[in-house]
Amino acid sequence: MRDDPAEVAYRRALALITALVVLVGVLWAVLTPAFRAPDEPQHVNSVLRLAYGGGWPAAGEALVGPAMTEAREQAALATDVPGRHLDRDGVPAFVSVPPTKDAERATVSRENALADPLPPGTDTRQLAPELVDQMTQHPPLYYAMAAGVLHATGLAESRWDVQLLALRLFDVALLLPLPLLTAATVRRLAGSRPAALVAASFTLFVPQVGHIMGSVTNDALVTLTGAVTAYLCVRVLTGDLRLRTAAGLGVVVGVGLLTKVMAAFALPVVVAAYLVASGPRGRRVLGALIAGAAAFAIGGWWWLRNLLVLGTVQPVGIPDRFLDDAQPQGLWYFLRTVVTSLTRSFFGNFGWLEIRVPDAVLWTAAVVVAILCVLAVVRGPANRAVAVLLLQPVALWCGVLVNAWPDYAAHGWISAVQGRYLFAGLLALGAGTALGLLALLGPRLRRATPWVIAAACAAAASGLAYGFWGFYQGPGQSVADAAARWAGWSPLSGGQLVLVGSVTLVVGAAAVVAAARFARAMPISRIARNASTAEPTTAAAAATPTTAAGSGSSS
Repeated sequence: MRDDPAEVAYRRALALITALVVLVGVLWAVLTPAFRAPDEPQHVNSVLRLAYGGGWPAAGEALVGPAMTEAREQAALATDVPGRHLDRDGVPAFVSVPPTKDAERATVSRENALADPLPPGTDTRQLAPELVDQMTQHPPLYYAMAAGVLHATGLAESRWDVQLLALRLFDVALLLPLPLLTAATVRRLAGSRPAALVAASFTLFVPQVGHIMGSVTNDALVTLTGAVTAYLCVRVLTGDLRLRTAAGLGVVVGVGLLTKVMAAFALPVVVAAYLVASGPRGRRVLGALIAGAAAFAIGGWWWLRNLLVLGTVQPVGIPDRFLDDAQPQGLWYFLRTVVTSLTRSFFGNFGWLEIRVPDAVLWTAAVVVAILCVLAVVRGPANRAVAVLLLQPVALWCGVLVNAWPDYAAHGWISAVQGRYLFAGLLALGAGTALGLLALLGPRLRRATPWVIAAACAAAASGLAYGFWGFYQGPGQSVADAAARWAGWSPLSGGQLVLVGSVTLVVGAAAVVAAARFARAMPISRIARNASTAEPTTAAAAATPTTAAGSGSSS
């Protein structure tokens, strides 16, 4: 039996969309100036500490090593990029600092990687925030994996900028399964190839995903485990009650819990999946228990230990620095500020939340995603399963609000509100958006697919262009000036940067073309149906006598 032409076209388009998602992440990894992503110096510092045997100090007692301090200075991190939403008085401009030459960039080694250890219980309150590495408030799994990457690639002792790029590319690699899992989720729920391709392209509409996943952050591993968890929950919701699926689900959640507390917000989804799934109650209860036990055995114990030993689930990594309390301005102010900050930093708030995409863009995107997700729940196929799936981003969103309230109520400050904390729910949002579009367009979505993929390419390109302007193009400067500055700061040469950009453009164009060919491809079932319809017609025509030409009679 020959392959289904529509399936072949679908797989080709999906492969190209996945490649494009990864390449956009690579472009962000080489575009973003060194350490210009949230907490990136501390993330790298914790990787180096494990790479050089420095252990995992108690939260608040880890310091930034000499190598990272020197790297920050050589990267001109204490400057303002040109696209910053608000310039600070007395802070020099990034574009006024000449790039540090490659030969002058420090090499990380055993001599400078580790900070001198502090005596246990030392109060770091009086130290400057940039000298404290708060990442030991999290479990060490991501950092151990990243340290393994440095050793496996032979880059444990190398220039800091080369290490940084290698670690960024490691995070991009963790992004690769996301479009594939999102597409597989939609096909399992709705059986729709067009909706699956739309779902796979979702992150291209969210430039912040490429920016964060193209940086060094433990959110990369949380994003991956969140996506795998959501996919396995969908398998449960669609009848997969095998015990090995439950065990696998628990392992994935456990890995997430050994990375960051945000993974805990997947637990309600797991419970709901087994509650809603069809099948014997005993089998569903056993599956939920196996998943929970595996999750606790691998990563959940960390947080119980914190609660028992430290009296809190997650200790504070940087000691309380609210020296001058502000007056809280009420619940409405809190909600308005938190919702705006979450939405902005989910869709596009680059650097250290310095470069903001226009409000019209982010609110339009947020409204479209929200409407389509609601449509998916109200009118879409498998709407009960979709509702369970969407519990994940909803729980994350609520968790961020609840976590931010105590500091606001006590000090008047709003902290720890960033859209990347919702990235564990990206699969759910991508699937919900695509299924909502399917509910809206029905069969017409097939013809619309190439237009959606083209729009995704345009959104990704616009985000990269906006980041390029915000990071490198000073007032009155040309694009050529900005490109030269980019090449000067990058560990890659100008030619290598052009190559990465060119390959991304080619793959993007190929993805649109592949989506267009998929839209025209006829499924083999329809080909067979057309053929069976045509056979009797042909036979009847052959059996009917034909009048002479020009007689005016029809055959």
